[in-house]
Amino acid sequence: MPEKLKFLKREWVQHFLFWSVYFCINWLRWGSYFDDYLYSLQSNLVEFPLHLAIVYFNIYFLMPRFIPKQVFWYIILLAISILAIVLIKIVLTYFLVTTEIYKESNLEHTNLFDFNYVLAAYIGQIYVVAIAMAVKMTIDWIDFKNKASELIKTNLETELAFLKSQIQPHFFFNTLNNLYSLTLDKSDKAPYTVLKLSELMSYVIYDAKQKRVPLVNEIKHIQNYLDLEMLRYGDRIEIDLAISGDIEGKVIPPVLLLPFIENSFKHGTKVDSDIIPIDISLDVTDNILTFSTENLKPNTVIPDNGLETYKHGVGMTNTKRRLNLVYGESHQLDIVETDEKYKIVLKIPIE
Repeated sequence: MPEKLKFLKREWVQHFLFWSVYFCINWLRWGSYFDDYLYSLQSNLVEFPLHLAIVYFNIYFLMPRFIPKQVFWYIILLAISILAIVLIKIVLTYFLVTTEIYKESNLEHTNLFDFNYVLAAYIGQIYVVAIAMAVKMTIDWIDFKNKASELIKTNLETELAFLKSQIQPHFFFNTLNNLYSLTLDKSDKAPYTVLKLSELMSYVIYDAKQKRVPLVNEIKHIQNYLDLEMLRYGDRIEIDLAISGDIEGKVIPPVLLLPFIENSFKHGTKVDSDIIPIDISLDVTDNILTFSTENLKPNTVIPDNGLETYKHGVGMTNTKRRLNLVYGESHQLDIVETDEKYKIVLKIPIE
């Protein structure tokens, strides 16, 4: 909203505008009906404060105290309050505006409190109260929906931050294990490993705070991780990384794909084989990212020490939860298991 119009957000301004519009419409309506705009103005000036009184008494006193627990007493008290306002209106109109009772009927009446006259005035007050209640309830409903949406958004963001915070220590635990293995062997590759680890830490600590990061940055992050794993396993590991499609200018939630790759290494490297093949592919076509990992399946069950199993560990569970929170039903995750291989295929819409 432009700076000059921000005052419209103030509650008293909104009330003033509402009642100003209502008064003008009522004045013009009855002025046209009677073909007497002076009488309509005088009548409305008398009745208008009474409208304000019954409306605000209803929405700020009766409704908060009696709805929804004491609806019966609310109806009784509202009915009595409207009747009191009607009687006051009739008397004030008679003494301040016109002695012509029940002017709307075009009939001669001598009784100030004629039943039809009182009933017509009563219905008129109900009309005003109903309009004000509808406006008030609509505003309250919109406010409630906005607050509920904001609460849901806050809860989701909090949960996503919590899930990412769980993934990051898990990731660094694995990477530090790799570095530890190299230092034990007094490998000359240790300094290079520290450099790669530094880049990874920078990415996870700073970039991972963002809701979205460039896909090319995520791919670089994955490549750094793969470089570290290749340093650890040497010639035993055979990684096939295939990247295709339109990856430039696309964004993705940070550290979303890495847990799948970590999982492939955790289980794929436990096979009894001289060569450890791990296939990773990433393709972006028509704004759909298709990501897959494939690794050999170990012949024996891997003890996970409470940390992670292939399908139900911390990393995979958190990643699935993140996918559900961020993408809902618009993503597809398939896990294909054979006697020899595990394969995951993930498809997500990409911005």
